[in-house]
Amino acid sequence: MRDLRIVFMGTPDFAVATLDALIKANFNVVGVITAPDKPAGRGQKMSQSAVKKYALENNLTILQPNNLKSEDFLTELRHLSANLQIVVAFRMLPKIVWQMPEFGTFNLHASLLPDYRGAAPINWAIINGETKTGVTTFFIDEKIDTGNIILKETVSIGKNETCGELHDKLMAVGSKLVVKTVQLIKEGTATTIKQAEIEEKGAPKIYNETCEINWNDSLNNIYNFIRGLNPYPAAWTTLINNDEAIKVKIFDVKKEKVNHSYKLGSVVTSKNEIKVAVTNGFLIMDSLQLAGKRKMDSKSLLNGYAFQENAKLQ
Repeated sequence: MRDLRIVFMGTPDFAVATLDALIKANFNVVGVITAPDKPAGRGQKMSQSAVKKYALENNLTILQPNNLKSEDFLTELRHLSANLQIVVAFRMLPKIVWQMPEFGTFNLHASLLPDYRGAAPINWAIINGETKTGVTTFFIDEKIDTGNIILKETVSIGKNETCGELHDKLMAVGSKLVVKTVQLIKEGTATTIKQAEIEEKGAPKIYNETCEINWNDSLNNIYNFIRGLNPYPAAWTTLINNDEAIKVKIFDVKKEKVNHSYKLGSVVTSKNEIKVAVTNGFLIMDSLQLAGKRKMDSKSLLNGYAFQENAKLQ
């Protein structure tokens, strides 16, 4: 049985669940690497990462390097004498860092590799209408998400599941998979499988322009697109209402498959409901956010905002 000294690297809530699982499983986490504090919000107050907050609460050693290749950081990292490094939702590591520990550096990725390599696997799985995804642990190598696979676990995607809901499901399953992976490494029984070279489906980083809705697409594709970006970063469109052009983020929607004669993107409202005409039906808007306003349900929006008869989304 190996005596493990673990350095954990991560930043958001998704990583906190894994760090917490490691601590509760009584593994020896000798250091935590996370993003530097940065200004956030209207007041631009310095904000700590979710991982840093957890590490402080649990009296863990914290390093927050700006530069992962800096000699000061590398010296501090060596002083921790880790023999295993675990990466969950962090940035790309230079070779000098991931090669440092005796038992390697492994990563938790929120997909069934080699599918959905990249920065946004949860979003893209839903956008593409997948019915299953999963989590994978693999040893890091010189390319992104291409290293030898240690363990995988499949997770089903509900037909109405949002990115936020799937994120939380994968976070829980992934944290358990990491604990299982560490146990195998501790016992010296971990085996690996080489990944296929071909990347069938990628998961590139999502930018603001990626999130604009194409109202000429099909009912199912638009529905999947919106739920795959809900709650973050959120699908958006432009509302044309008389002479106003307003950016609108759309969150929760339902599908209504029906024939109609409206132009695509037309907004159809009733007392309690906002619908948008698309090919083969309507998308019913349950929650949305007009630029400069708070997120609200459709009924609340209709109480204080008037959609003109010719209003449309484009």
